[in-house]
Amino acid sequence: MNKLRKCAGYAVLAVLLLLVGPAGAQRRHAEQHSKKKTRIRQPTRTRRPRTKSKEQLERERQANLSRIEEAGKVLTETTQRKEATLGQLNAIKEKLNQKQGQIQHISTQLQGIETNVHQTVRQVLSTQEQLARLKAEYARMMYAAAKTSSGFNQLMFLFAAESFNQFVLRLRYVHQYTEERQRQALRIVGAQQQLSHELDGLTRQRQRQKSLLSTQLVENRNLMGLKTEQDEVVQQLSQQEQGLRQELAQRQQAVARLDDLIAQRVREEIARAAHAARLAAVAARRRAASSAAAAATRRRVAPSRTEEPVARDAAPETTSRADDPSANPESDAPEETTADRRARRVALTPETALVSSGFAGNKGRLPWPVARGFVAQHFGRHPHPVLRHVTVDNRGVDIQTNAGEAVRAVFGGRVLTVAQVPGMNTIVMIQHGEYFTVYAKLRSVNVHEGEQVSAREAIGTAATDADGTAQVQFQVWRNSANLNPENWLGRK
Repeated sequence: MNKLRKCAGYAVLAVLLLLVGPAGAQRRHAEQHSKKKTRIRQPTRTRRPRTKSKEQLERERQANLSRIEEAGKVLTETTQRKEATLGQLNAIKEKLNQKQGQIQHISTQLQGIETNVHQTVRQVLSTQEQLARLKAEYARMMYAAAKTSSGFNQLMFLFAAESFNQFVLRLRYVHQYTEERQRQALRIVGAQQQLSHELDGLTRQRQRQKSLLSTQLVENRNLMGLKTEQDEVVQQLSQQEQGLRQELAQRQQAVARLDDLIAQRVREEIARAAHAARLAAVAARRRAASSAAAAATRRRVAPSRTEEPVARDAAPETTSRADDPSANPESDAPEETTADRRARRVALTPETALVSSGFAGNKGRLPWPVARGFVAQHFGRHPHPVLRHVTVDNRGVDIQTNAGEAVRAVFGGRVLTVAQVPGMNTIVMIQHGEYFTVYAKLRSVNVHEGEQVSAREAIGTAATDADGTAQVQFQVWRNSANLNPENWLGRK
């Protein structure tokens, strides 16, 4: 009788748990799914190589477009004349270089997109495999559940337990099996959503890739057109060989005159600074000697002499001032000596040393002498753009710009020279301690010798030659050494 009662209790308990268990488990999983997204095992992703970010690529693209626009404006000004000119050739070359940079930039973007596409394809394949595996597992679970879906089979499974503990374990197994089926269904839904997201991203990347390929095709056509235009200009200039050789000879003469002027003014400034430093040292020594002599005289004066009339003390003091050599330190050396003229470096005072160190500290970050333009001719020796077997030696950089463009000082300093040089128009030379910057081919000048200027201050405007080309030559010197300005200027 007791066994029957116990079995009846088991039956009631089992029925209640079977009815309540699945509904409760379903409700709990619904609440968990609403709070947080079901976690799905992510496929293993390969580490991407370090590439430029989207923002960096966009900034580079905008910079290329800006330089292409500047070169286009300069080219428009130089092509207003019927005859081909070197300025026109320089503008075409600059635009050609920027177009090549733009095409290279597009190629870099395409490579990055191609890498992302391959990685996304691998992720899609991995997600598809995972989804297929989840569906297969779920199908097996549903098949197993279908065989025991009736309540009678479940009751038989529970009542076949040999003890109450085994009964509880079997009941727990039934609940866990039901919950696992629900979790598996959520995993499948999550995997489907992830797959859809990855496919959408892949579609966007393919569209971006197609757009860039179209842009690259257009830019390649433009590049071919520029190369054809360049060849035509070179051919026209080749027919003007005699004129180009005369122009080159005139330029070389102008460069020689400018070199002589710069060398002369640098030597004069070095000698002047050496002379001033020597006079300052002489004056300092004399003041020290005078102070020492006065101190010795005061120590020799006896205390009894203090009662003598003041007039007797005033006379020696007046004589001492008259004979004081520090009152006129240039009395012994009023002119520059041979040692002054042989000096090779500018003697720096504390103030000029500060300016010099500031200029040196801004190497590679100095502003351009013009706001718009490009380097038409680089520093040093290089072949002539048209004439064969002819080498051009440039002391600075020739920056081609717009007509009437404002020319600015690249750093604060003192205007050392403002002069006219045939073939170079007006030149301005600014001293920055032991450094000097030269601005040649100016049409007008806003400063005068001895004036202090600040960085980015306008000192004049760019001149335009007979061919309609506006250029500014910029040079950098340290004492008597000629330096490459491109190493000192920052990026535009």
